[in-house]
Amino acid sequence: MIKIFIVFASVLAIAFYFLRNRDQATPTSKAIKSETGKFETLAPLPSVVKESSGIETMPEKGNYLTHNDANNQPYLYEINENGKLVKTYKFKLPNVDWEDLTRDDNGNLYIGDIGNNNSKRSELAIYKVPFSEMANPQAIRFTYEDYEGKPSKKDKNSFDSEAFFWYDGNLYLISKDRNGSHEAKVYQLPDKPGTYTAKKIGTIKMTDRVTSACISPDASMIVLLSEGKIHLYRNVDNPELFFEGKPEEIQLSGAGQTEAVTFKDNNTLILTSEGGNLFQYTF
Repeated sequence: MIKIFIVFASVLAIAFYFLRNRDQATPTSKAIKSETGKFETLAPLPSVVKESSGIETMPEKGNYLTHNDANNQPYLYEINENGKLVKTYKFKLPNVDWEDLTRDDNGNLYIGDIGNNNSKRSELAIYKVPFSEMANPQAIRFTYEDYEGKPSKKDKNSFDSEAFFWYDGNLYLISKDRNGSHEAKVYQLPDKPGTYTAKKIGTIKMTDRVTSACISPDASMIVLLSEGKIHLYRNVDNPELFFEGKPEEIQLSGAGQTEAVTFKDNNTLILTSEGGNLFQYTF
């Protein structure tokens, strides 16, 4: 009996040792908590999304739309939170440099063909398309108010944008500082198809290059995204003048080159990176 007891106790001890080590080796969460919120990796993006540059929520479905940037196919990819490809929407449009997505309160999506790396594009476009009829986009074509046909040496790289959001019948574009001015310009543009001049309404002093923008469903928060960083404007009274406030800066550790952001709800952001990952940040 003593020998049986010793063998039984030994087996229990070995089993306990391996179970304990297995539990210690298994991470309980991928999330990184900070004083302001929780940042986590949700999933890798599908292989067809090689360079995600914009993201937006789908109405009612709980899925997201994303796309590749310059010189790729003019396709939108519907994905779920597990990074699985659900559907591909193909458009007969140029993808000169698709950079961001936004949506309005009336069931429309806006595709921003607004990239302009060397400021040589004399006319840019945002395509408006109903979610219910994704095959029929209409163009909002525009030039910038302060673009005079041939930019000066100083302004050579001043007319590039990768970020915009919709609010109350207008689109708001934020430029990407490519000339070392440490300044992002904010432009306003009507959301109706046609040809316009985008009106410059303000500037933001910042050293980071803005890669995407979004507004919360209740319009109380606006986010500008840069590489590995969120610039969060809280308690916004007037979204048209959000740039007059001071943003809270939130570092995204390990996110890499973050290129796209949207609000899932008033407390949650969904982001993508060119490295091919889908992220979530919860306030």
